Amino acid sequence: MSFRQELEKRRTFGIISHPDAGKTTLTEKLLLFGGAIQVAGAVKSNKIKRGATSDFMEIERQRGISVATSVMAFDYAEKRINILDTPGHQDFAEDTYRTLTAVDSAIVVIDVAKGVEEQTEKLVNVCKDRKTPMIVFINKLDREGLDGIDLLDELEDKLGMKVCPMSWPIGMGQRLKGIYDIYNGTLPLFRPHGKQEEDETVFIEDLDSDELEKQVGESAAEELRSEVEIIQTVYPDFDLEAYRKGELQPVFFGSAINNFGVKELLDCFVKIAPTPQARPTDKRIVEPDEDDFTGFVFKIHANMDPRHRDRIAFLRVCSGVFERNTNYHHVRLARNLKFSNPTAFMAEKKSIVDQSYPGDIVGLHDTGNFKIGDTLTTGEDLTFIGIPTFSPEQFRYVVNKDPMKTKQLDKGLDQLMDEGVAQLFTKIDNNRKIIGTVGVLQFEVIQYRLEHEYGAKVDYEPISLYKACWVKSDDPDALKEFEKRRKNNLALDKKGQLVFLAESQWALERVEEAHQNIKFFFKSEI
Repeated sequence: MSFRQELEKRRTFGIISHPDAGKTTLTEKLLLFGGAIQVAGAVKSNKIKRGATSDFMEIERQRGISVATSVMAFDYAEKRINILDTPGHQDFAEDTYRTLTAVDSAIVVIDVAKGVEEQTEKLVNVCKDRKTPMIVFINKLDREGLDGIDLLDELEDKLGMKVCPMSWPIGMGQRLKGIYDIYNGTLPLFRPHGKQEEDETVFIEDLDSDELEKQVGESAAEELRSEVEIIQTVYPDFDLEAYRKGELQPVFFGSAINNFGVKELLDCFVKIAPTPQARPTDKRIVEPDEDDFTGFVFKIHANMDPRHRDRIAFLRVCSGVFERNTNYHHVRLARNLKFSNPTAFMAEKKSIVDQSYPGDIVGLHDTGNFKIGDTLTTGEDLTFIGIPTFSPEQFRYVVNKDPMKTKQLDKGLDQLMDEGVAQLFTKIDNNRKIIGTVGVLQFEVIQYRLEHEYGAKVDYEPISLYKACWVKSDDPDALKEFEKRRKNNLALDKKGQLVFLAESQWALERVEEAHQNIKFFFKSEI
C-alpha cells in the first residue's frame, strides 16, 4: 500500500467527557464493533496503564477512575482507527489537554440525565480553541433523562456549539423503542440485551409509511415524525466542510452499555472524520504528506515495568514514515537516537512496529532522553508548538521523611514531574520544593508512587497560594528590580523558568499594578 493510501486510512481521535458519562464504556464498544476485542469489558484490563505497578493500579481501582490516557488502535471499514481514551476526572485534566494536541478530531460523550457538566465545558473549550472537529454522543438513553431538544439547547448555550442531529431517539428509558438514523435513513430497534444484530435494523425510507407504526406503535411513530420535522426545520443540514473546520457538531444518541447507537456513530465517523492534519511548529506548518519524518512527544509514563524502571514516551507521527532502527534527530538534545523496539498499541496488546504513518501513536522506550513536547525529525531543526502546561491550583511543600533516601526522592520527583501530571517549583529564597497540581488527588498518587516505585517517603506541608504565574519582561532592568523586591514569592520551575507565587488574587493584582513592565502568564508552552 502506498504512503498516500496509508495516510488516507488514518483516523486519530480522542474521547472526552465529564467523569461517569460512559466514555470508557463507549471506547470498549467501539473496539468490540471494530473486532479488536471479542467481549466488551476486556479492554479494561488491557489498557496501556496495565504496565504500571499493581500498587498504582490499586489506587485506580480504589478510586474507580483512570489516571492515564490509554491508546488503542484497530481496523474498521478499511480504515485504521486510533483511539485516545482520556482521563475524565478533573484532577488529571492536564494529561487530557495535552492528549488533545495529538488528535485530529474528538468525540464528546454526554450523560442524557446530567446534560452538559463542568469538565465537559473545559475540554470542549480546548477543542474549540484548536478548531478540532467534534462529534457529540448523548449516552445512556436506556435511562430516563433530559428531553432531546433541551439537550441540544444546552449544547448550544453552554458549549457554544452549532449542532446538527444525525440520529434521534424514539423515547428513552423504559419507553426507548429505537433510534432513527437521520444520516442513513435507517431505524435500529432497541433490544436491551447488549447486542444489536443486523436483522434488528429496519430501513424506513419514508417516515410517513405505515411500516413505522408496525415497528414502534402509533403514538411513538407520531412523536418521532413531529420531532424530526422540528429538528430538520430548526437545525442545519450536515455540512462536511463546516464539521471539519470545527464550525458544526454532529450529534448522535445511544446507549453504549447496550451497544445501541454505537455502530451508527462509528459508521458515520469513519466517513466524515478528517485524515491526519497539519501541525504548527516554531518554523513552519508541517503537512502530513511530506516525505521527511517528524513527530512529537505528548505524554510520558514512568515505571511501566517496575523491574526495569522503564519509561514510555508516546510519540504522535506528524509527517513521513517512522521506521524501526533508523536514526532520528532529537531537536532539543541536538543528537541522533535509534529505536530498536518501538511499540504500537493494538487494542489489547502491545506489538513491535516496523513502520508507522502520520496519525499513528508510537511508544518509545525512554531512558530519560525525552520530555513532553520534544520533537523528533529526520534532521530538520523545528519544534512543534501548542502543547500547554497550566498554572496549578493546589500547592504543597514537599517534606522528606527519610533524609537517607534524598537521592531516591530527587530522582523520583524528577521522573514523575516529567510525566507532566504535576509541576515542581523550587523557591529562590530557601530552596524548598513545592509541588503544584490541578487537583488534590494527584498528591496522594505522587506520594504513593514515590514510596512504592522509588523507596522515598514524603509528607506534605500546607502552603497558601492562589496561583503560580510565569513571568517575562522585555525590560532587563524592570525584571531585575522585580526579582529583588519579590524574592520571597519567586521560584524556578523544572526548566529553570521564573515563576511568581501569588498568595491571593488581590495580591497578584497589586503586584501587576506595581510592576507594569512585567508580563504574567497562567499558561506556559512546553
